[in-house]
Amino acid sequence: MEVVLHTGAVADLTAAGDWYEARRPGLGSDFVVEVERALAVIGENPRAWPGWPDASEELEIRRFLLSRFPFALAYTLETDRVIVLAVAHAKRRPGYWLSRAGRSR
Repeated sequence: MEVVLHTGAVADLTAAGDWYEARRPGLGSDFVVEVERALAVIGENPRAWPGWPDASEELEIRRFLLSRFPFALAYTLETDRVIVLAVAHAKRRPGYWLSRAGRSR
């Protein structure tokens, strides 16, 4: 299934990648590779991952946790594609991205 990043998720990814890169050269690239791997896995079987805790059930937002970094991908399903709403830190600013759920991009 096609996986599309919301513009806000692109901004999240860029900001986190830049932050990691500033901490250690190459770490930002490692972060981006981990997110790309997650996107491929989600695209293969998008219904395999659980719902996002505390998100309203009618929004049907799912969560994929990254294994190496403390981030999760928040995404929702449309008929023919997956929309990644956020590349969200697991402990910071919970739910800041929820307003993106009503907009495809």
